[in-house]
Amino acid sequence: MAFLGTAVRKVASCRPALSPLCRSATTSRRYSSSSENVVLLYVPFKKTTTFKQISCLGCQTVYHLAKMGMTNVVLLERDRLTAGTTWHTAGLLWQLRPSDVEVELLAHTRQVISHDLEQETGLETGWIQNGGLFIASNKQRLDEYKRLMSLGKVYGIESHVLSPAETKDLYPLMNVDDLYGTLYVPKDGTMDPAGTCTTLSRAATARGATVIENCPVTGIQVSTDDMGVKRVKAVETFHGTIQTPVVVNCAGYPVCCSKMIIVPVICLEHTNMPNVRDHDASVYLRLQGDALSVGGYEQNPVFWDKVSDKFAFSLFDLDWDVFMQHIEGAINRVPALEQTGIKSTVCGPESFTADHKPLMGEAPEVRGFFLGCGFNSAGMMLGGGCGRELAHWIIHGRPEKDMYGYDIRRFHHSLTDNNKWIRERSHESYAKNYSVVFPFDEPLASRNMRTDPFHKVLLELILVNCVFNFIKRLAGIIQFLVLTEQGCVFQERHGWERPGWFNQDGAAPVLDYDWYGAYDISKNQNYKYNELLGKEYTFDYPPHHHVIKNECLTCRHGVSVFNMSYFGKFYLTGPDAKKAADWLFSADVNKIPGSTVYTCMLNKRGGSEADLTVSRLEAGAANLPLAPEANGDAYYLAIGGGVAEHNWNHIKTVLQDEGLNCQLTDYSEDMGMISIQGPKSREVLQEILDTDLSNEAFPFSTHKVCNAAGHKVRAMRLSFVGELGWELHIPKDSCLPVYQAVMAAGAKHSIINAGYRAIDSLSIEKGYRHWHADLRPDDTPLEAGLAFTCKMKSTIPFLGRASLEKQKAEGLRRRIVCFTIDEKVPMFGLEAIFRNGVPVGHLRRSDYGFFIDKQIGYGYIRNPDGGVVNADFIKSGKFTLERMGVVYEAKPHLKSPFDPSNNRVKGIYPDNYHNVYKANAQ
Repeated sequence: MAFLGTAVRKVASCRPALSPLCRSATTSRRYSSSSENVVLLYVPFKKTTTFKQISCLGCQTVYHLAKMGMTNVVLLERDRLTAGTTWHTAGLLWQLRPSDVEVELLAHTRQVISHDLEQETGLETGWIQNGGLFIASNKQRLDEYKRLMSLGKVYGIESHVLSPAETKDLYPLMNVDDLYGTLYVPKDGTMDPAGTCTTLSRAATARGATVIENCPVTGIQVSTDDMGVKRVKAVETFHGTIQTPVVVNCAGYPVCCSKMIIVPVICLEHTNMPNVRDHDASVYLRLQGDALSVGGYEQNPVFWDKVSDKFAFSLFDLDWDVFMQHIEGAINRVPALEQTGIKSTVCGPESFTADHKPLMGEAPEVRGFFLGCGFNSAGMMLGGGCGRELAHWIIHGRPEKDMYGYDIRRFHHSLTDNNKWIRERSHESYAKNYSVVFPFDEPLASRNMRTDPFHKVLLELILVNCVFNFIKRLAGIIQFLVLTEQGCVFQERHGWERPGWFNQDGAAPVLDYDWYGAYDISKNQNYKYNELLGKEYTFDYPPHHHVIKNECLTCRHGVSVFNMSYFGKFYLTGPDAKKAADWLFSADVNKIPGSTVYTCMLNKRGGSEADLTVSRLEAGAANLPLAPEANGDAYYLAIGGGVAEHNWNHIKTVLQDEGLNCQLTDYSEDMGMISIQGPKSREVLQEILDTDLSNEAFPFSTHKVCNAAGHKVRAMRLSFVGELGWELHIPKDSCLPVYQAVMAAGAKHSIINAGYRAIDSLSIEKGYRHWHADLRPDDTPLEAGLAFTCKMKSTIPFLGRASLEKQKAEGLRRRIVCFTIDEKVPMFGLEAIFRNGVPVGHLRRSDYGFFIDKQIGYGYIRNPDGGVVNADFIKSGKFTLERMGVVYEAKPHLKSPFDPSNNRVKGIYPDNYHNVYKANAQ
């Protein structure tokens, strides 16, 4: 891994018009296309599908398309199969990764390579099952491996934690003096790139697909339909033009494709010398005949800024100054290497993305243009699973599994054409390729890309606090300065900076990226934010566990303020707005104006593409950003900021597919949002809002525009923490004065700021779902305990309804269950769930519930016999949870153990509740 090349080439210069959908501002996006030049074209009616310079993922995709019955597929390879990166890959396949989805993807790859292809073709792929050995040089690393071992039990993956002595017996050449332990996975193995791709292509052509080598793609034609939507029309090659509505770019790094799209990927030189993985030394070792192949990942890779379109089977000269760190790590692990000569070197390019995840799915700018690239050195491993999902995506419109983490639509459009963000984040993803995956890690690269008005105030107050300390004495500002005095520790979510928790030892600003000291750049000194992150590098409770506890219990007993400004804020208007709302949203959102409804958006299979709140608006003149112009039906959509881009594109795609005449406008950057929650929230807000906040005048799940300290805001009575509370959606110019008024009014109630770490704890305690944690595109609302969000009792059709009706009639084969354990043991998700000693699932999400004083976890369970999972099945079983190989008794709950009657969100608290809390606090 000695060369980091900029694999980002602009192939489109503008974000296409979204008419009839529009954002308040539009930009372009970068995608991956590579000098591997693999473009797969799926054509519904003509036998035409194309690849250029095929990667393993390209071969896997055409194989799975053909296997799913698509014979009209053509693969165009600009050179020969495996050109680019695939031919020099190490070919290692590890079955365990810290993601349930990736474990499933890897399992399918292994099944295809080790079994299916040989059965179908009679040819050997070159698969060698020689096992995998993960090296741990410290406790945290071994804890990570133990987590993987427990998860593996759910999927039937054999693994064993070995002592240093046992490791020596297994691998006699290894130095074990500095080992903490190892994880041995006997059925890991090695793939042969050439054998695999050749066999895949033969299996595909046997099913009717066509593979053409030495056929470069020179351009992609795009047409614009009557709704102004850009769609793939044809592919141009040196040998002619292929008419097709679908193109799949399975390239690894960029090449120009008809000035249409751009891709966020970076190219790196990946170095091998002819299966052990020593993450802490950042090297891997692979037996290769009578030699040992060594490779690794360093913090100073070389950027490749000029990607050649003729780089098919070429290599770079090895930079020994860069690679020596890996040689030293390899010699420490296998001392015999010091006396061993070098047989050959391989130094070729690899592509890395900004979040270390591949780029897959349909590009939002051009319908019919799909991506399958940017695999961060894991294309061979993930190729089988991802190829199958991509084929399903092309044929059915969505993948079967939860592929959101790979979906190109996860990135906000303001980031994907930002070269600084792409370069810095891709470097960090490369440099941390072998780092321990801790639950609360945050990136250091390209921070402060998207900030809300409150973030700026925080930075200003740091200066104010230092220079004008006497301001603290001013009325109404004392609590406001809590932001500085406590020190907001920010989290990053797709560019947004949002409050994580509040450090009691002062400010911890995020500094400019220091590239981890590489390239002669000085590392940041006395970097408090990084020091706080380092303290969270543990699988135990973090040192500031008590700080988050205080934020949570203050909300439960008093009042807290949450800055949720990063939320997506969209308006849906137009002649077909009501039709669109009926079809898009699983709940009936067409209540009276002034109502707010929590709902899901589903895919055809009934899976949950999103959860959000939808507020019905009054028709009338525009009062932006608080209200759009609407002559008829209008809706305000509030969506979690980390997934807002995904939601935007899901809505856009559905409206296009249905031909609905609507306008979708984005005002996310134009409004801030604070949520005031807790038993004292009504008393605080009644002082600054000019409207009656009683239950009768302002019931739960309603909203209205009112004045807050002289500023217009939209107030919504909602809660994501299970308490009495309101959200204030505020024009950005009014954010500061409204916030100051809230803090001044709350001072006598000991109001505090709280962050998303507190929200995580409070919401799981209440049993509220987090999208992409305990609610994903492969989970239906019925399975997730959200049947109340579906208008099944009505006759109104909605997307996914048919699948839900079928599932309801057949009974649930899986469903979410809440678990609590009595021991105070930290869990974070991925812990195995056993019923009567048999694995039935794993936790999706876990956190500590400070009010009930228990560890809480939510996970989906199945009946091992394939039967229905009902209340009797849950009640009659004895459940345990396995964490790092240790088993704990767990209690299942059919309802949230906290306030199952929902009294608190209705403002119903026990008599003398406030007095009891006040006495306890004193």
